[in-house]
Amino acid sequence: MTSKAVTSEAVNTRTVATRSIRTGGGLSVRYEPRAALSVLALLVLTLAAGIVLIGSGDFPIAPGDVVATLLGDGTAVQEFAVMDLRLPRVLVAVFVGAALGVGGAVFQSIARNPLGSPDVIGFGQGATVGALGVIVLFQGSATAAAGGAVVGALITGAAIYLLAWKRGVHGYRLVLVGIGAAAMLTAVIHYLITKANLVDATRATVWMTGSLDGRDWEQFWPLFGVCCVLIPLVLGHGRALRMLEMGDDAAFALGVRVERTRIVLMGSAVLLVAVATAAAGPIVFVSLSAPQLARRLTRSPGPNLAPSALMGSALLLVADWTATNAFGDRQLPVGVVTGVLGGCYLLWLLVTERKAGRI
Repeated sequence: MTSKAVTSEAVNTRTVATRSIRTGGGLSVRYEPRAALSVLALLVLTLAAGIVLIGSGDFPIAPGDVVATLLGDGTAVQEFAVMDLRLPRVLVAVFVGAALGVGGAVFQSIARNPLGSPDVIGFGQGATVGALGVIVLFQGSATAAAGGAVVGALITGAAIYLLAWKRGVHGYRLVLVGIGAAAMLTAVIHYLITKANLVDATRATVWMTGSLDGRDWEQFWPLFGVCCVLIPLVLGHGRALRMLEMGDDAAFALGVRVERTRIVLMGSAVLLVAVATAAAGPIVFVSLSAPQLARRLTRSPGPNLAPSALMGSALLLVADWTATNAFGDRQLPVGVVTGVLGGCYLLWLLVTERKAGRI
């Protein structure tokens, strides 16, 4: 895919209908009706999917009873099933999906390339290497493995940024360096698996698949805290990120501190992907597909950060429901379902880009 074609796509000047709301204090807020409706629809879909997923399982609960239990009107058994067993898993899925969606949107916008996804350009593999290193070399606990995933992703992000630097970080070079880093890190992953004993290799393989099984409040609270800080920070830089899509020179002319903004956004995105991976393992293709699906839904230029976050949450909830209910008694890890769906989406994306003459 050529950088020229991608850049022309990023600065597409297609007219988008916008409206504004004026407040009593003289402030004016512009919004796009289709994008606003898309965000509302995705929010409703996420809430509905979460309620259905909470009610699914060996002890089924009707959606109305789920809502009543969440409001404090359920029976003791329902409260135990919902509040202690299923709600933490669903909330982890929501915030993991949101973190992956926002992280993917940031990197695709900075790279100006729909393939500039964290799990394509090496950040997911870096987190996996960090976690596997703790499991295989030090026989660390689940908490230690989560910390290793965060450290591995941060080191990988810094290395890719430095290797891609040449009077700035350009999208095409970032993607190429990231793909090379992903290939090398994949080799390291295989090496660590071969060095592990049977028990550690089994633990590592299960973690690498990406799963929400057994997720509880212990995994939720650190994820929630990081997302509450970083997602608003990224959303606050949404306008600057939109300017960066037009190129460094144009963004600088419009008053954006290019390198500082890029470092803040990339650092935030890497950390979001890292904590999501630490919480649920390397769930693939959500960060690739969620921003692109959100952009096609809103038909709006720019990073579409809020729709990407909600799309990531909705995708992960639907994938988790599919993994636990669509195969009879055999429950699959959610990473298997996202891998199949994401692989199909990647093939479709490549065919579409080829027909458009961009690759």
